[in-house]
Amino acid sequence: MKRLIMVLVFAAVSAAIAGGYWYWQQSQQAPGDSKSADKAKPKGGKGGRGGPLTVKATRAISKPMPVLIEAVGTVEAEQSVQVRAQISGVLQSVAFREGDRVKAGQLLFQIDPRTFQAQYNQALAALARDKAQLENARAQQQRMEPLLKREFITRQEYDVAVTSSKSLEATVQAGQANVEQARIQLEYARIVAPISGRTGQLAVKPGNLVPSAGGGAPLVTINSTDPVLVSFSIPERQLEDVRRYQSEKDMRIEILPDRASGSVAAGKLVFVDNTVTPQTGTVLLKTRVDNSKEAIWPGQFVNVRVVLTVEPEAVVVPEIAVQPGQTGPFVYLIGTDDKVEIRQVKVSRQIGSEIVIASGVKAGDHVITEIPQALRPGSTVRIADPAADGAKKGEGKGKGKGGKKAEGKDKDKSGEADAPKSTPKQ
Repeated sequence: MKRLIMVLVFAAVSAAIAGGYWYWQQSQQAPGDSKSADKAKPKGGKGGRGGPLTVKATRAISKPMPVLIEAVGTVEAEQSVQVRAQISGVLQSVAFREGDRVKAGQLLFQIDPRTFQAQYNQALAALARDKAQLENARAQQQRMEPLLKREFITRQEYDVAVTSSKSLEATVQAGQANVEQARIQLEYARIVAPISGRTGQLAVKPGNLVPSAGGGAPLVTINSTDPVLVSFSIPERQLEDVRRYQSEKDMRIEILPDRASGSVAAGKLVFVDNTVTPQTGTVLLKTRVDNSKEAIWPGQFVNVRVVLTVEPEAVVVPEIAVQPGQTGPFVYLIGTDDKVEIRQVKVSRQIGSEIVIASGVKAGDHVITEIPQALRPGSTVRIADPAADGAKKGEGKGKGKGGKKAEGKDKDKSGEADAPKSTPKQ
């Protein structure tokens, strides 16, 4: 009897627990189902109120665009000279300032010339002595010639006089060479600019001993800055295009300090290397450009733009409209009935913020420039109205500068600043 009572009590407690658990599950499930249902509702347009997505778009246009090859180049001085002394001596003066422009033949340095002046004077004196001796020997020979005809002197005596004259002639020639050498050494004391250009850093100051050529650093380096050469390399596959358009008058080369700036110099192609570099597969080219304003500097890295020709009717879209994909670049195109489709495109080249399309888009096509996260192929979209957006922004600002101006205009037009506004039609 007691066992039966215990079984009935256990069954009743189990039933109560099961019922309570079922009630608790029902109470927890109802709110969750409503949230899930809310999440499952599709969101359209802005703020999930349904309707088409608002996007920004523009039309592909057709306009002339250059066919380019872009590379990075290095500016080189067309002429560069390291100025060194050809004699050793104390540097007396420097006739220019570091960084000055100099002309060919302009005095740069003056080395103490006194030693070389003395050597030059000594060579002149020796030459004068030899010339005097030569004149005496020739006179002696002339006096002995008639005596030889009359046989007052022997033939041997006359030959000695002739030999003496010829020997002194050779001595005079050697003396003249010594004078010329001494004069050159004296001129080396004045160091002049071998080319026109701009000077660099000065290596020796006045008062220091200048070493002769080959010893130590150069006194100064002069680089010609107008014109200059720009050397750059292109892939070997582009060499054929360069050679095809090289003789065309429209082909030009533009130099840009950086991609964001405009061209500061332009020139013609003057050199194509006769071999391809095996390590890089590139070909070295050079252009000579006018640099009268010194917009670029020797040793500077610049951007080089080779304009091969101009395509008269190229299809152009903004850079932000082209998206990368696994199968290549594509654009979102607004087709018929304002439906979105994905169009694969082939990019020809990019110039600044514009991209030239080789195929896939034609002029007049609507391409989306700002892609919402919810945008999918087949979505219905409408193009944002820039004027409407601007008006909404002005209303949201309240009484800002634009609000005050608008109120002023309304007062001028109606003359009733406090008049109630009419309710707009729905």
